[in-house]
Amino acid sequence: MQELTFRQAEEKDAGLILYFIKQLAEYEHMSDEVVATEELLREWIFEKKKAEVIFALENGEAVGFALFFHNFSTFLGRAGIYLEDLFVLKEHRGKGYGKALLKKLAQTAVERGCGRLEWSCLDWNTPSIDFYLSLGARRMDDWTGYRMAGAQLAGFAGE
Repeated sequence: MQELTFRQAEEKDAGLILYFIKQLAEYEHMSDEVVATEELLREWIFEKKKAEVIFALENGEAVGFALFFHNFSTFLGRAGIYLEDLFVLKEHRGKGYGKALLKKLAQTAVERGCGRLEWSCLDWNTPSIDFYLSLGARRMDDWTGYRMAGAQLAGFAGE
């Protein structure tokens, strides 16, 4: 029988976090966009404490991860959790590990007094969309995400 447990990432896990990020990027056909390094992850996750990672462990081996950070809702007047990445290795899918990771994150949000748990999903990722909807999550159809990054961000900031 497989035993699923969870643990918070530690600084020594920077390489493992990067591995999961690269696996996710490959799944999303975005491998060429990954510029993260172990050093950057150490700095931003562990030194600056700008994000957190929870690993899902099957019999002690990391098989999935969730990377998240706090945001803030002015309407609720409290923090929330934004799930940046949720990923389970292909050979471990279908075992309920993604749901267990998301539930662990929901429990974390409730324990911390957060008002909500939010995330985004690529429009083409039907398996994930169906999964999220099956859990009772609702699509935010009246909101459109926007982003500035790289040269656009630097250029705009410099104006």
